[in-house]
Amino acid sequence: MAVVFLAVIMGAWFYPFLGFFIPLCMLLGIGVGLFRGRKWCDWFCPRGSFYDVAVSPFSRKKGIPSLLRKTSFRVGMLFLLMLIMITQLIRLWPDLHKIGMLFATLLTVTTVLGVILGILFHSRSWCSICPIGTITALINKNKYPLKIDAKSCIDCGRCEQVCPIELAPHKLKSCDIELIRQKDCLSCNLCIKACPKQSLSRQIK
Repeated sequence: MAVVFLAVIMGAWFYPFLGFFIPLCMLLGIGVGLFRGRKWCDWFCPRGSFYDVAVSPFSRKKGIPSLLRKTSFRVGMLFLLMLIMITQLIRLWPDLHKIGMLFATLLTVTTVLGVILGILFHSRSWCSICPIGTITALINKNKYPLKIDAKSCIDCGRCEQVCPIELAPHKLKSCDIELIRQKDCLSCNLCIKACPKQSLSRQIK
């Protein structure tokens, strides 16, 4: 998927119609979000895969800034990017060539921003403010929450270390919290595989 992403982002500048790959990904991300939350953001998302492969080796791994996790900031970014896209679509309609270039430009600019954030902080920092990630987190009905056995959990932190977006299931365990309903969870199950005590599992309704 990282290779596909590179091919699209470079090719769209020469063949603008490749830019329509972006709204397709947006629709797929939201569609998957209706049933599986942010599962699309795992490795299905081409840009997320690109950050994992190309940015992670150069990341300072300082952690995703708390500001990028705030709902108000994320919704603000969503509104701003959607406003820019919609106003430009109205201005350029019905020239599909220019609209394709618009998508290519938006993809390039936001990807460069994501690379900068990824190097300075964490490779998946952009995923915290990605418009589609925010939308899917808001509509996520938590159909597949994590289940934690608080008694066997030893707070080793392995779940947080392997999580692509630095969620920390072990910090949420308590006697009265059994199901962890983190709306930003990518359902990648890396935390389940990494847990040395098998304290985590996926609750499926």
